[in-house]
Amino acid sequence: MGVTINADIGEGFGLYTFGYDEKIMPYINIANVACGFHASDPPVMHATVKLAKQHDVKVGAHPSLPDRQGFGRREMVMRRDELRDFVIYQVGALKGFLAAQGMELNHIKPHGALFGMTSKYEHCAEAIADAAEVFRVPLIGQAGTMHDTVYSRRGLPWWPEFYADLEYDKTGALIITREHEPYEAKATTERVLRAIKERKVRSVEGVDVSANAQTVCIHSDTPGIDKVAPVLRDALRPYM
Repeated sequence: MGVTINADIGEGFGLYTFGYDEKIMPYINIANVACGFHASDPPVMHATVKLAKQHDVKVGAHPSLPDRQGFGRREMVMRRDELRDFVIYQVGALKGFLAAQGMELNHIKPHGALFGMTSKYEHCAEAIADAAEVFRVPLIGQAGTMHDTVYSRRGLPWWPEFYADLEYDKTGALIITREHEPYEAKATTERVLRAIKERKVRSVEGVDVSANAQTVCIHSDTPGIDKVAPVLRDALRPYM
């Protein structure tokens, strides 16, 4: 499979809109749809699935910790079994809306702090793997972390991800922020292309760390991402 663009999306709630969903959907291959714990609600989930179908975008679940106020970007202490069940619950909800539109679940990708926890803590990665086995779909994760260790050991299909609009530290760990900083199209695209061609990214400390960009993530709520998405898509066409 060539390089894909995935986006964390569908994070509105009630009358509140959030992000650039409609503007970036035409330029992505995969949508990671929020499932209600950090953001979204049933009508937003259904509308996001419909929008993805209109643009022939595959849909995966973006389950989170139960932390709506913190937008799922704060770590929580949870046992493996309860974390597994929280994920199964959220993915099951999204599967209902996918079935309503005649679509299949494409993958599972943890959101925010849960992504960070599963990259660091073995029992958290095992919980996500447990849920993936229930639904028999691939996972999105980060190479060189517990995602790599646990998913590979268990023989689960998964896609290593590079974040176009988040930073990395000198250990190669992703820096999960509460709010996203603005990103500019040309610089962001050059950063992604380097990750693909050289498998390197410059850390916030100014040193190069390894990168693996089988799928490239953008966030619907990143300021300027509506300008980044079309430029990034054009640049990545030879690699798709």
